[in-house]
Amino acid sequence: MTGEPLLYAEQGGVVLLTLSRPEQRNAISDPDMIAALEAACRKMGSDRSVRVAILTGAGAVFSSGGNVKAMAAPGGRLESSPAENRQWYLDNIQRIPRAFAALEVPVIAAINGAAIGAGCDLACMCDIRIATADATFAESFVKMGLVPGDGGAWLLTGIIGAAKARELALTGEMLGAEEALRLGLISRIVEPGDLLTTAFEIAAKIAANPPIAVRMTKRLLREAETGTLESVLHLSAAMQAIAHASGDHKEAVMAFIEKRTPRFSGN
Repeated sequence: MTGEPLLYAEQGGVVLLTLSRPEQRNAISDPDMIAALEAACRKMGSDRSVRVAILTGAGAVFSSGGNVKAMAAPGGRLESSPAENRQWYLDNIQRIPRAFAALEVPVIAAINGAAIGAGCDLACMCDIRIATADATFAESFVKMGLVPGDGGAWLLTGIIGAAKARELALTGEMLGAEEALRLGLISRIVEPGDLLTTAFEIAAKIAANPPIAVRMTKRLLREAETGTLESVLHLSAAMQAIAHASGDHKEAVMAFIEKRTPRFSGN
């Protein structure tokens, strides 16, 4: 393998992340890809100029998930003990959902083809998902005699609900884009040539908003997935206190009063 596993390009506060292993169908379970995804989340989180990110795949596939050939290779998962495999998941693939969960920058998944197994779960780690008409999705671990080892059971259930998530995970069946849209797994279907254009249009709308408020809103939405109403109300009050003290809030108020376009600085 040559080249970087993940391409990172930033312009105007929008980061484009491209899974760049098309020869492996953009599998995400190899150590260098895991490290690259984790590092990209850390970099975006610490860079206050980054306002939104787009994640897509090189070639015709978004991500096929795990590298099955690596599992069967000498010294791979097939030869490891249960204890070794358990530790491998904790120390490797599970770093990806943890990194995305900690990231306050919104991420748009631009799904350009198949999103299978851990690839489907990677899409679920993003905040907004759009896909081409020929995109396919499968929570297909059971087909390989495996379970969703990267948090997919939690991720998929939170997006489409328990009943359908159980059906998909237990059957491993494939979904087309239309069914994914109906279930709420994705929010838009676009033509292949319009995928990145549409993703950047959505990104621009997000990036136009005050970045402090955007990051805190994402965090609040994430906390709402598991918190009680009371805990979310308390967190909302604390975040709102911070928002009220921001320069961008003052700018938004003055721009509204003065009937002009606001100029947000991220302060």
